[in-house]
Amino acid sequence: MELRDIEIFLTLTEELHFGRTAERLHVSQSRVSQSIKQQERRIGGGLFERTSRAVRLTPLGERLRDRLRAGYSEIISGIEEATATARGQAGTLTIGTMATHYQSVEAILDLFRQRHPQCELRLREILPTDPLGPLRAGSVDIGILWLPIREPDLTVGPVLHREELVLAVAAGHPLAGRGSVQLEDLGDHPVVYPEGPIPDYVWEAHTPSTTPAGRPIRRGLGIVTLEEAFRAIARGDVVSPIGSDVASTRQRGDITFLPITDGPVLHYAPVWRGDGENALVRAFVRAATEAQRTT
Repeated sequence: MELRDIEIFLTLTEELHFGRTAERLHVSQSRVSQSIKQQERRIGGGLFERTSRAVRLTPLGERLRDRLRAGYSEIISGIEEATATARGQAGTLTIGTMATHYQSVEAILDLFRQRHPQCELRLREILPTDPLGPLRAGSVDIGILWLPIREPDLTVGPVLHREELVLAVAAGHPLAGRGSVQLEDLGDHPVVYPEGPIPDYVWEAHTPSTTPAGRPIRRGLGIVTLEEAFRAIARGDVVSPIGSDVASTRQRGDITFLPITDGPVLHYAPVWRGDGENALVRAFVRAATEAQRTT
């Protein structure tokens, strides 16, 4: 079976429509039909059930799809990687992370650098209050952002990192002497809120607007940067959930970090512009996926 025939078969298993398959692959509908008929003759059994209304996979077709899909993906990835290496794939790929989160994806960055030594990898900090702006402005090619991200112009890759939240309070705050807190405690104290274009649903995953019992969590001081948040917290004006990874690198005498026993866990994934996807972006996502398998 030729590689092109495998591509036609797998595409038809997704579209279940000969016309759409032909359009997607930029071939004629008769080319699709001919390819499927040749594969069925070679295999000796039907792969699709065709009626005037629908196209369905047969059990034999389903088994073949499941066996071919992973292998085809590996073949294409291998070809793209070999092509990039042969061309000495050059260029610049800019990765945006929040604060020190680049450390959590260091293994991915190392693997990408090994595979693409001709590519210059740059790191830029993304403000939590404006996580999508640098992507849309083109100053960042891939942002490592916490989920959810539900934007039609952006593509979300696989989860790379998980981070628990802790509560940052002033050293003299009434909560500071406790060993831990619960989300319900946030209903008694004002929290920071972002003065930036971060979507409400994204911030909600970090700092919810209500407690588990339904009490509103009051907004206190608006901030733009993490340092602004820490200054306000240290003064005792507000409290705030903070990622545990960030908290571990910002230990200071005027702020106490408390575990949130029922707090949310942030899931981080690579995010990129759909119209900005290129070979370097795909190579980074492949490196990220493979690095995850080995950890």
